[in-house]
Amino acid sequence: MNIQCLQCKGRGYCGRTQCPILAKSNAFFKIKDNFQKQDIYTASPSVFVGRHGYPNLNVGILAPPENTEDVWLHDAQTHWADNNFQINKIIRLRSNLLNSRFKLQIKNTNKLLDISKEIAMAANPVDVEINLKDKPVQKLNFPAFGLPTGPNAQIQRARTTSNPKVIKRVEKAVDAQDLKAHNSILSLYEHGLEEHKLAGLLSTANLGIKTQRKLVPTRWAITAVDDIIAKNLISTIKNYQKIDYSLYFGSYLGNYYVVLFFPEIWQYELFETYLPRSSWNQGQKTQSMTDYEPYQGRKQYAEQTGGGYYAARLPVLEKLSKLKKQGSALVLRFITGEYYCPLGVWVCKSAIRKALNTKSLTFNSQEELIKYAADLIENRFDLEPHFIFGQSKILTNLRTQPKLTKFFVVS
Repeated sequence: MNIQCLQCKGRGYCGRTQCPILAKSNAFFKIKDNFQKQDIYTASPSVFVGRHGYPNLNVGILAPPENTEDVWLHDAQTHWADNNFQINKIIRLRSNLLNSRFKLQIKNTNKLLDISKEIAMAANPVDVEINLKDKPVQKLNFPAFGLPTGPNAQIQRARTTSNPKVIKRVEKAVDAQDLKAHNSILSLYEHGLEEHKLAGLLSTANLGIKTQRKLVPTRWAITAVDDIIAKNLISTIKNYQKIDYSLYFGSYLGNYYVVLFFPEIWQYELFETYLPRSSWNQGQKTQSMTDYEPYQGRKQYAEQTGGGYYAARLPVLEKLSKLKKQGSALVLRFITGEYYCPLGVWVCKSAIRKALNTKSLTFNSQEELIKYAADLIENRFDLEPHFIFGQSKILTNLRTQPKLTKFFVVS
């Protein structure tokens, strides 16, 4: 908390539409009396694997203090987006999840991990009985790049009290101990399993060749799943005809996406622009980061834009695959003060999918497309977009790289 926050005390001096400190405090006071017991009879919708201390990781069984009919709603990103859940509601849901943790080396196993695997496999929340070593630590956890959770507690014992319902294809993938995780992920994705469920399976050592299975931090697993699916789609769309000059625009939770398609070979570039008073930018100046990949792909992790790079790339490729088109995609993300509390890269995927589900605008030329995008950015965000279009590697390539047709002689 900085001096400005101490002076403000939630009165909006920073200009944000909501105060993140007050949002967290309100959530805490609403749930603080719920976590007083050491013996809990509840249902768990998901598991979280931390990354600190690698290769000795905290594995957390996430569950509310009591079993209710809407337990599934605490880990339902697609439902949240489809029904336009707002940040405060999501914080309330997630803050009511107890993180019952145990520590384990990534290649080891025990009874608690077996239960965690069952939870990750299950189609619905799994009924569990949890015994804690001590009463939960009364604090909320708001990781910078993931979903918040409620209090932490060290788990002593746990057992499932009902038989988890597991989709047949998931059960087969888990039982296939000679099948690479890469192949299992692609097969399950093609049959409709959502990415966050795939990430849960990967993180809990449910997939892959038996001797190679290990715990994977949830944050890493999410990006790995997005990357595996995207690379498979890239190999397909490279065979399609070129897309028209087109633009999509949409948003969710203060994350706005402008997606520009050019009728060229596959390239992808993401600009993330943090407007003042948004998450990660409490200053008064606009900040921007960018990453790019050419037709051949990139070999290194997208350090600047991180998981948001892979989260946004996947819906772009899904759209091109659906249209059966190939193109160069310039994706512009604008994070405004509406996004006052980071909730994870699922927000990126949800926001860009909302944008790509709108009706596209088509143009006759590159110049028309860029002019429209520039006017949109200037009018909507009060920004001069030259810092984007002047730095864009895709636009530089389109301006400077000669095409093979230039060297063809028509007789």
